Amino acid sequence: MPGRLTPNEEIDRQLAELDAAKSRFARHSLAERIQLAESCLEGTFRLANEWLAAGCEAKGIAVDSPLAGEELATGPLATTRFLQLLIRSLKEIDAHGRPQLPGKVDEDVDGRLRVQVFPARGMYDEWLFRGFRADVWMQPGVNRENLDDALAPDFAQRLRTERIALVLGAGNVSSIPAVDAFGKLFAEGRVVLLKMNPVNEYLGAIFERAYARVIEAGFLRLIYGGAETGAYAVAHPLVDEVHITGSITSHDVIVWGPPGEEREARRAAGRPLLTKPITSELGNVTPWIVVPGPYRRRELDFQAENVAAMIVNNASFNCIACKLIVSWRGWPDRQKFLDKIESVLARTPRRRAYYPGAVDRFRRFTGREPEQSPPGTLPWTLVRDIDPDREPRWLEEESFVCAGAETALEATDPAEFLDRAVDFVNERVWGALGAGLMIHPASRKGAENEARFRRAVARLRYGTVAINHWPAIAYAIMNTPWGGSPGGTLADPQSGIGWVHNTYLLDRIEKSVFEGPLVVRSKPFWFPSHRQADKLAWKVMQLYHQPDWRKLPGIFWSALRG
Repeated sequence: MPGRLTPNEEIDRQLAELDAAKSRFARHSLAERIQLAESCLEGTFRLANEWLAAGCEAKGIAVDSPLAGEELATGPLATTRFLQLLIRSLKEIDAHGRPQLPGKVDEDVDGRLRVQVFPARGMYDEWLFRGFRADVWMQPGVNRENLDDALAPDFAQRLRTERIALVLGAGNVSSIPAVDAFGKLFAEGRVVLLKMNPVNEYLGAIFERAYARVIEAGFLRLIYGGAETGAYAVAHPLVDEVHITGSITSHDVIVWGPPGEEREARRAAGRPLLTKPITSELGNVTPWIVVPGPYRRRELDFQAENVAAMIVNNASFNCIACKLIVSWRGWPDRQKFLDKIESVLARTPRRRAYYPGAVDRFRRFTGREPEQSPPGTLPWTLVRDIDPDREPRWLEEESFVCAGAETALEATDPAEFLDRAVDFVNERVWGALGAGLMIHPASRKGAENEARFRRAVARLRYGTVAINHWPAIAYAIMNTPWGGSPGGTLADPQSGIGWVHNTYLLDRIEKSVFEGPLVVRSKPFWFPSHRQADKLAWKVMQLYHQPDWRKLPGIFWSALRG
């Protein structure tokens, strides 16, 4: 793999520059920080074409094809929306002392406070995402009376913090390194050393131009290299804290050292090699629970493409790609639904398997030798009816390749299945980042059924629970905090420690719940068969860059032609 390498002496120099700048950043007013964030917003929009072209070239996507909309949406578009939302919160803090929540605040079935954060004000979400909502469920002890204390607490103190954060960027989704760095800069008040991942280091030159104002001010530096570069930066005495988006393997090497007796001794004694604070997002075996119900053909067709989209997006190199369908063995439509998913996969063109190690992971998980036609691609693969006890790898490890599985649970009826499915994914499936449920409105009809369903959602130990739609959409909207369910530790981080994308600067978060209709009238542009996805993504990005209702008709026209 081609690679830029930042020499250690250069890392020393860049960290010395950040060290000299951190006190100056701490003296910056909130208005000055907002101006810097606005320069990043403008830089993202100005360089979006180059950003898109670079990503498409690396992943084997024709830049003028509908598929380019996927790369635009997960890169410049998502970054634009994040910055726009965060800037609005910073302006509200400047004017009112805290961010202004956009929706209702109420209690759920178990008494936890539920704060609606989507649709956002001024972003025309209510038009683009009709019928969708997202709530942040707060931890026990947060109530209506003290909610204000959980909104940007100690924010003024954050602004005066003099700390250097090392951000170890992800290699798969291009918005991640930028958004993680901006979260540290503008939400947490750190100056940032961003290490680009070797897989997408081509973005570094674009970031250096797009975010030149922050770099020239001395508050952001970029470095390049592999694991050795990362290890040097992590251990550097000028680095105060670390954030990583990556694998749990990388996390454990950073925290406990390389595999072996010494690491196990440190872990047993509770003496981590890393003594600096670390936050992380480390992936997930993402489950999709199919709750039986009276589904019609159109509903099954829509949801089959919905599941397929979760598998094929970004060639399945997503930490939130659907990896395990959990169904009821007694559901009469089970095989029909799986057939529909496989039919969508069969007619979806293959993608370049660009992420290192993909072929070996495919062999190990499926036990098959992949037929790579066209060259460099892998087949979309769904392995049905696995036995969790005989094939535990599907539950215990994220495959991070275009292969997933389905397992069926025994139950006497759909209500018992839902309870068993929640227990199963909580106890048997690795990770705590995100989970999804597909459920028919009829299955929630009536107070008793709705309460049963809400209790199931409450019991799911995941940072994001999505209902009828892909949990990754909660990542993309940037309104909801993103991270593993609270409770991760250095010894057992699960899907990570801490939150990113926390654009309302909420504290004491339990989980995010994202919900939408069983069927959406206009085909979502993240569906692989959308014929206008590239054009629609550009129009949505233009809206998020400078929100204006006059841009809506063009968006609706492209959406209807999908």
